[in-house]
Amino acid sequence: MVKKTIFIVLFLVTTTLIFAYLQFDRLVNEEVKTLYSETIRRDEVITDNMLQDLPPPVQRYMRYSGVVGKPWINTVNLKQIGQMKTGPQGKWFPIVAEEYYSTNPPSFIWRVWSPKKWLPIIHGRDSYQDGKGQLLIKLLSLFSVADSKGEELDQGAMMRYLNEMMWFPTAFLGKNISWKAIDENSAEVTFTVKDKSVNAIMYFNSEGKLINFVAKRYMSKGTGFSLETWETPILGYSEVNGFNLPTKGSAVWKLEDGDYKYIYISVNKVEYN
Repeated sequence: MVKKTIFIVLFLVTTTLIFAYLQFDRLVNEEVKTLYSETIRRDEVITDNMLQDLPPPVQRYMRYSGVVGKPWINTVNLKQIGQMKTGPQGKWFPIVAEEYYSTNPPSFIWRVWSPKKWLPIIHGRDSYQDGKGQLLIKLLSLFSVADSKGEELDQGAMMRYLNEMMWFPTAFLGKNISWKAIDENSAEVTFTVKDKSVNAIMYFNSEGKLINFVAKRYMSKGTGFSLETWETPILGYSEVNGFNLPTKGSAVWKLEDGDYKYIYISVNKVEYN
């Protein structure tokens, strides 16, 4: 009788967890369908003439990336593996992620989970849509441990989108992007959506590779947020679908008491349009 009871309890728990995972997955899949269906396509091929008004290091970067002769990127699907932690003293844990983008209107959905055998211990979704950011994280796909919205999340998600244009670099030629020259190896980039803008400094080497991205971004601290310096140093490049793209990198908060590196990512698949 005891064994039968234990079996029934385990069966019910397992069924509940599987249902919660599938329900969360269904929610994200519907959001992805909406993101793609609302994309306004831009059908043109990038020419070298389109680069002429960019600051010299940005021209070098765009040519190195391989945008000339390529069609405009409207939608993106990429997959990532890596590790992250949730606090400066926290432990690293593995992650697997998939991300979906639209370039017009600019939006993304990032689906992430931390695998533990067959069951995701952490299941999360970070998004930027219609100028708004939202972070939703669930434990065992069932218990919400974060469900955040607000102006700080909007700014953070917008900054993240600007940063991740490195994976679909034709977007740096969009009308919502403006550039300001700094020196031969750096330039300031500004990204504007409706009445909101974010800006960052992008650093390049002599070959044309993007090597770092530095900006002010809101960081979650306790029950609030603080505006901190955020960097995403590039750790590796690969040729992907005819583009030279950053495929290994990290993200770092530059805090008064030291650097807080919280994620390492490798991109292992990218699909366009």
